[in-house]
Amino acid sequence: MITKPLTSLILAALLASEPAQHASADIIYSFTDEYGVVHFSNVPTDERYAPLMADGAAARKPPPIANHPRPPTSFYAEYGPVIEEIARTYALEGALIHAVVSAESAYNAKAVSRKGAAGLMQLMPETAKRYGVTDRFDPVQNLHGGARYLSHLLKMFDGNISLALAAYNAGENNVVKYGNQIPPFQETKAYVPKVLALYRRYHGNGDNLQGRRGI
Repeated sequence: MITKPLTSLILAALLASEPAQHASADIIYSFTDEYGVVHFSNVPTDERYAPLMADGAAARKPPPIANHPRPPTSFYAEYGPVIEEIARTYALEGALIHAVVSAESAYNAKAVSRKGAAGLMQLMPETAKRYGVTDRFDPVQNLHGGARYLSHLLKMFDGNISLALAAYNAGENNVVKYGNQIPPFQETKAYVPKVLALYRRYHGNGDNLQGRRGI
């Protein structure tokens, strides 16, 4: 976790790097993610960003539901059994589905993104239709559709988890377009390591992950 003195130094550096004529007009925003990492930006792209006060502290505001996950025991009790059953159905690991759900919606079955993705695994309308999901807000239907898509992507990219996750975020055509590499999109480049970190956490700090491709 970044401490307050270090946060202040980073903020000072950010302000000093701005041209003098714009320093008073630009607003710096900040938020601390679930890993204790502090993020700064003058062009906020995440709803968790809040304007920094004069002392370097972020103005307090309640985070959206999708970014406020419940304790692990709660969502495992609620979704754990069905996720494990769906994982077996599509030859996936429950830990991977949990990681995607956690990153996509923080277990909020009613979450909707700015781009129109919805539900636990944030299915776009076309993806839902492709996999027979008629109600994206139905947790079981959504999990089935997202798991089928994830299974398809893992097969498409020969079991490479990083590429499958990149395709889940940016679309399979973009991964192919960039030569079966993670596309150079800021969101996707942040998404893949985030989900992999969650995957390792659900797996028990990386236990039994030897031999997995793309992690």
